[in-house]
Amino acid sequence: MQGIEPHSRVQTVFVGLLAIANWLLIAALAAAFVLFARPSAAAAECGGKDMFAAMERENPSLAASLRAEAAATPNGKGLLWRIENAEGEPSWLFGTMHMTDPRVLALTGEAQAAFDAATTVVIETTDILDQSKMTAVMANRPELMMFTGPETLSSLIPEGDRALVAKGLSDRGVPLATVEKMKPWIIAALVALPACELSRKAQQALVLDAKLAADAQATGKSLEGLETAESQLEAMASLPMELHIEGLVETLKLGDRIDDVMETMIQLYLAGETGLFWPFFGAVLPGSDGEAGGYAEFQEVMVSTRNRGMFEGARPLIEAGGAFVAVGALHLPGEDGLVALFREGGFKVEPVGPQN
Repeated sequence: MQGIEPHSRVQTVFVGLLAIANWLLIAALAAAFVLFARPSAAAAECGGKDMFAAMERENPSLAASLRAEAAATPNGKGLLWRIENAEGEPSWLFGTMHMTDPRVLALTGEAQAAFDAATTVVIETTDILDQSKMTAVMANRPELMMFTGPETLSSLIPEGDRALVAKGLSDRGVPLATVEKMKPWIIAALVALPACELSRKAQQALVLDAKLAADAQATGKSLEGLETAESQLEAMASLPMELHIEGLVETLKLGDRIDDVMETMIQLYLAGETGLFWPFFGAVLPGSDGEAGGYAEFQEVMVSTRNRGMFEGARPLIEAGGAFVAVGALHLPGEDGLVALFREGGFKVEPVGPQN
């Protein structure tokens, strides 16, 4: 299949990591950075193609190797998990995708039943529901999102990539001059959003997590958050600037393929194939000459460390029973994923729904 290269964990998967790990925060920030609403966004339609389905047809050996890697990932299948406290009272862990796509918003029967049975709904951060909190973070900690010193985006982009970045942004209706003081990870995450997603956001559509929160409030359930917007921004800002710049460059290299990448992620999500996220990214995104250290640091800071914090925050709510904990699906699988952490914490955890 054209554009598919041999799988390597050293390849740059930064754009995909950004897309999954930070969409909930970006959903709130997008309203503040309206310059990313492309001129055609108001009437945009989703047109991405499922790249993994095409891979299974055209390069079945590669697809099989990725499935084998996914199969070896602990708890890499399923979005809904039942967790019992010491008294056998249930709570639920649910993997979300931080998007407004109607297919993502439509809960399965099992997920809807779990949500209905819960007395408390928990999302990553409730800050996204309060624009004043988002505005306060941007006002009080501008250095997390903007260059507050003499640096500019152009001054940090390698000379050989400057023309590519300028053209890539221009193609999206964003002159480079207008974002010179914006941190590259924000630009990368926003340009990774398909035009149809931007269009729905411009019409005030809610991402799945925000919809769950709104439904919780409408039905009288308690609503809790596990993180703050500031803590999420601090985690991203702590990563090396070189990784941020590389992420922007690699995102723009994708061009129109970004819609295909995101459509594929939706299809994997709907199938509950959380263990296929990493293998898929490693196989289809552009490679780099960097070393695995950048990937490992991103994984530790933006996924593993946050997993541990989410577990500690959710533990007392699970112990009390009746909690519906909804976090990005990326946080569920793996040896240091939330499913494993709850089991290690002494809770009984079982998948709900089909697992094959």
